[in-house]
Amino acid sequence: MRIHVTSVLVSNQEEALRFYSDKLGFVVKNDIPISEAGDRWLTLVSPEDPDGVELLLEPDGHPAAKPWKEALVNDGIPFTQFLVTDVQAEFERLRDLGVRFVQEPASMGPVTTAVLDDTCGNLIQLVQMNQ
Repeated sequence: MRIHVTSVLVSNQEEALRFYSDKLGFVVKNDIPISEAGDRWLTLVSPEDPDGVELLLEPDGHPAAKPWKEALVNDGIPFTQFLVTDVQAEFERLRDLGVRFVQEPASMGPVTTAVLDDTCGNLIQLVQMNQ
């Protein structure tokens, strides 16, 4: 058994697509219309691993989704993490692209992390494994 798709709940799929592709650098794997309301099965992958785990930009239309997301953000809790080779370099690259960080790079023993706002109602943690 292995993870094939994981989701991040987003307030607007088109806005999320722009952020996750233009800023974070993911590429579209699937973009399939699934409803008359315009919702899509919209998955992205790392260009470094095009057959790897897909990130589903899942509409947050369920009544429980928005309060749950707001509670996590209000408490400063990132729900999703992405592994990077160099958190400081990614922080600088993304900051230069206008990405807002709520936590600058911080070394925490075996990891270095930074937390960004994805503009779609989520905090995302970047993680670097320290050797």
